[in-house]
Order: sequence, then C-alpha cells, then structure tokens
Amino acid sequence: MTMPDAAALLEDAANRIDESSTQDLQIMLRRAALLARNAGSITLDDVTEEALRNVSSELVLTRDDAIRYIVREWMEQNTYLPVHELDEECDVDGSA
Repeated sequence: MTMPDAAALLEDAANRIDESSTQDLQIMLRRAALLARNAGSITLDDVTEEALRNVSSELVLTRDDAIRYIVREWMEQNTYLPVHELDEECDVDGSA
C-alpha cells in the first residue's frame, strides 16, 4: 500500500465513519502508523553513516535534523534554494 492509497482509504473511512467496522478502522490505522513510522528512513553506507553521526554530535542535532541541515546547505550553495537572508533588524555576532 502506498502513501496516497493509504491517505485515500483513511479519508474515505473518515467520510463514512458510521459505516466502517472497528476491525476495518484498526487495519487502516495500523497501516497508516506503519507508513508514518517508516516514511523518514534513509539508509546510508557505513562510512557516510559514521560521518553523519560525527556531524550530528558536533552540531548537537538529531540524525534527521543533521540530514535536513546538510541538504539545505548543499541546495543553497548550489543555487537550488535561495540563501537565507538576515533580517535587517536582527543583531549579528562577529565583525565584517
């Protein structure tokens, strides 16, 4: 079952809640939970995984947050995303 199929089944069940059996709802909810639980997993090779653990530890981020950070930085540096602009009103540490 793919995510769109599961979403369509859940929406349909929500629209027909009084017609759905408890057993059918349990099955759909368990499938949805499984899809949600497995949706964010990314498998990496051992060397990359170790490097990611080191970066996560150094930046005090979770694995997923480190992946998000790395991907965003890469996309900004390669012009796939606009670079974050600082607000004119905010304070900045350091010197130019």
